Amino acid sequence: MLKEAKVILVEDTASLAATYRQYLREEPVELITVDNGADAKEQIARHIPDLVLLDLKLPDISGQEILSWIRAQGFPTAVIVMTAHSSVEVAVDVMRFGAEDFLEKPFDAHRLKTTVRNALKQSRLQHLVADMEDSFERPGYQGFIGRSLPMQAVYRIIEAAAPSKATVFITGESGTGKEVCAEAIHNAGNRSKGPFIALNCGAIPKDLMESEIFGHVKGAFTGAGSERKGAAELADGGTLFLDEIGEMDMELQTKLLRFVQTGRFQKVGSGKEQSVDVRFVCATNRDPYEEVAAGRFREDLFYRLHVVPIHLPPLRERGDDIIAIAQAFLGTFAKEEGKKFASFAPLVEVVFRRYHWPGNVRQLQNVIRNIVVLQNGDVVTVQHLPPPLDTALSETELSHAARPEPDVPRAVATTEPSETIKPLAQVERQAIEAAIAYCDGNIPRAAALLEVSPSTIYRKKQAWDAAEADSAQL
Repeated sequence: MLKEAKVILVEDTASLAATYRQYLREEPVELITVDNGADAKEQIARHIPDLVLLDLKLPDISGQEILSWIRAQGFPTAVIVMTAHSSVEVAVDVMRFGAEDFLEKPFDAHRLKTTVRNALKQSRLQHLVADMEDSFERPGYQGFIGRSLPMQAVYRIIEAAAPSKATVFITGESGTGKEVCAEAIHNAGNRSKGPFIALNCGAIPKDLMESEIFGHVKGAFTGAGSERKGAAELADGGTLFLDEIGEMDMELQTKLLRFVQTGRFQKVGSGKEQSVDVRFVCATNRDPYEEVAAGRFREDLFYRLHVVPIHLPPLRERGDDIIAIAQAFLGTFAKEEGKKFASFAPLVEVVFRRYHWPGNVRQLQNVIRNIVVLQNGDVVTVQHLPPPLDTALSETELSHAARPEPDVPRAVATTEPSETIKPLAQVERQAIEAAIAYCDGNIPRAAALLEVSPSTIYRKKQAWDAAEADSAQL
């Protein structure tokens, strides 16, 4: 039988808190109730719960602030946001900041119980996978770097979809690697020897877009001094990648729909049809369902293209992938610029994990190039960081930067031949506790020194506390 899950309910209305407690009375959870943000943070830090039911409107601080704090601390805690002030914008914001789900008040017992069960089930699965040895995980794939769970799922979809001719529809924020994904699909499939033609629909003037896709004949319009092949013809036998397809105007969407359906098109100014064999991959940084609902994207075209969807997670949701990607950029740019940079100081890794990365991988790439071009050294320190990352640490954390790096937390102490060899689990616990003590209880910093994820330390501390509690009851 599964042990009871720890759940913290953050709700400032006493009657609602009592109602939700009643809804969950038969669920296998240990429920702790608080009515303000300060107490919520204290209880979360003390118990490291499996799940937080979080009201957005609190008397002292906002629920979004608490959600951001939970993610910044690296707690292995699922969060379900509850609010009566629902809107698409609110839902998008809380999911972007790391909430697992969103409940609009009022909701009934069935809705709450189902949502809680699903969140706890997903949390247990993630912890199980995270605790297993990860030798089977791919550290990267077809141009991607990272072994995080969201990226493992992306790799599997690419691998499954690549051999087919099915159209792939990629979504994700700007800078998450949508073109890298499209190239991965092309390179892993049967068309890898054919051309890969990428067209950014948002970077081309609308009056030239049709010519860019389909080409034109001589004299088709002012300035058309010769016949020109378009992306459709150039991609024959390969892959046509239409990036930011949501920027395409409605009239051209109609022509594109016919091309996708038949594989036939006409050049601008020509009355002759041409036929090509093209595999379509499309991408957008907008929500395609919202675009369809707003009438900015043809519904029939969307469902023609939306055959195999792939969503690329933002960098902030990829955990330690951030450090792996940064390290790869550092090696590449240091070689290009003839610099000696080879690694990052632990505090820099803390900043990288904590920062929100609104520009995603592209922004991280620019930050690393900025450091390599403008700075010198072997190790990137917090003093090398450009704005806005240079203000991400508090004065207390910055004071640690002046301390020499410890040797004990990074290495397992050796033993004299006369000493008894200690179990590996005991040595591991001693190293973790030594690092936490050195960092004055700052677990994200301790995790950076030990080169592990903060959630790994939190899970191990939970396991130790649970084992000690069980021993005390015997």
